[in-house]
Amino acid sequence: MTAITISTVGFGEIAILDAKTKLFTVFFILISLTVFAYAVKEMTQYFLSVNIFEKMKQKKMKKLISSFNDHTLICGFGRNGRQAADRLEKHSQTIVVIESDPQIIAAHQDQFNFLQGDARQDDILIQGNIDKAKHLIVALPNDVDNIFVVLSARELNPNLKIVSRLSDPNNLSKLKNAGADHIIMPEKIGGDHMASLLMVPNLIRFLEELSWSGDASPNLEEIAIDDLPSQYLNRSIADLEIHTKTKCNVIGLRDDQNQLTINPAADIKLLPKSILIILGDVKAIKKLKQMFDFD
Repeated sequence: MTAITISTVGFGEIAILDAKTKLFTVFFILISLTVFAYAVKEMTQYFLSVNIFEKMKQKKMKKLISSFNDHTLICGFGRNGRQAADRLEKHSQTIVVIESDPQIIAAHQDQFNFLQGDARQDDILIQGNIDKAKHLIVALPNDVDNIFVVLSARELNPNLKIVSRLSDPNNLSKLKNAGADHIIMPEKIGGDHMASLLMVPNLIRFLEELSWSGDASPNLEEIAIDDLPSQYLNRSIADLEIHTKTKCNVIGLRDDQNQLTINPAADIKLLPKSILIILGDVKAIKKLKQMFDFD
């Protein structure tokens, strides 16, 4: 009778009940229903609070991220992180954004691959497949957090190219020592940009129009000499025939000593560890990549 009552089957009494037993059964049924309702409430509340569907989605995302190679990690999705992600997306780069705010993730999760968590934790960076990543952008609002993330990332992947945001110039040396390859101070860039608009407005307008999207927009690209086919090594820039075949122009050369030559002569030799800086529209850059079989 207890099993029949708790399971709410209740297909009939198996014995004739006296008055006391009937009274007990009434209370027993009421108590059983109360316990059952309470159990349903607690289970529902548990699933809603845990958000099992969101956890399943995050698990699926982690599995996807684990398959990435040569991707870019972005820590922090504030103004700087968002602009970097938008720009990289136009360049068809694989991006993984580490962000702790679930509301920010919910608003942009259809556009980017998000990993929810604290970028200062090594396990979150590891979940972002940092050992196979190519680039890291650290755009957290706090300098101390940025230094900590850069330090951890450099330890996890010594070959990573790291760009970090910085607010206080006094922390510049600390961030460099932590392992950042490039350091950006948005406030300084903003002030320089406003002053330049007054002094050289047409130059700034040209630089602003440099873009990775649009078939007719000017586009800058860099090519490492080491990535070129071996037959071009120690040859001259003229031997590449870049302008003839693609309509691109070589506007700069950074040699193995990190010295930049603007508008290099056509007879300059292509030495290892040097980088060419190329200017052309998107179609021309696409031809250039096809010419040298670049991705």
